[in-house]
Amino acid sequence: MTQSSDRRPSSRAASALVLISAVLLAPAMLASAANAQTQRYASIQPSAYPADEVIGSDEGATPERLRRAVVAFGTAEAPGTIIIDTGNTTLYYVLGQGRAIRYGVGVGREGFTWSGVPTISRKAEWPDWYPPSQMIARQPYLPRFMAGGPGNPLGARAMYLGTSQYRIHGTNDPSTIGKFVSSGCIRLTNEDVIDLFNRVDVGTKVVVLPKNAPVMARGGDGRTARPVGTAPRPAIVAPSGRQAMNLIAPQVN
Repeated sequence: MTQSSDRRPSSRAASALVLISAVLLAPAMLASAANAQTQRYASIQPSAYPADEVIGSDEGATPERLRRAVVAFGTAEAPGTIIIDTGNTTLYYVLGQGRAIRYGVGVGREGFTWSGVPTISRKAEWPDWYPPSQMIARQPYLPRFMAGGPGNPLGARAMYLGTSQYRIHGTNDPSTIGKFVSSGCIRLTNEDVIDLFNRVDVGTKVVVLPKNAPVMARGGDGRTARPVGTAPRPAIVAPSGRQAMNLIAPQVN
């Protein structure tokens, strides 16, 4: 009896110690489990963005007719040709079989539009900008040189047109797409100019239509215009005394 009575407190104390230990250890065990769960999910998150082409970063801010898209397009020009519909501020990359990729562009302002059939003579990624002397005369506050980069007016890519000072290039101001804003250059958003840049080569034919020229295209806006003519076109015709905006002379890298 005495021995049995003496052991009871010891057994109760042991039980109490086990209960206290369990209570104290529970938070640590839960935290460890949560940490393991977090690490498991973190390890399977994608390490890069999907490789799919992005049509536009903010479609709501761009009219549908200016968004990059494959559209029905009738022309006698060969696949791979670029056609610029100045009057409708659109550029078409001909795919053939009645289709083309349409891009929205900004073009020359009043008095600075031009037409002609040059070819791409050079391509550059993140090009430097040397404003032409004629532009500096009109806008003396412009820098004489600006290194290529996100803040450069030429944007992410430039395609030089023949021996002229005109370019197809990107822009750091996408709000100008669809407008008559430049001194002759054709500008696209950086996303679109990169897409076009990757499709064309030096020697690609570029047909720049006059502002009032008809062109046949059926795109997202549902418009149908008249077909592009097949008659030979003259060399580049530009307004007298006017030079291109945001351009680099062909010999400058």
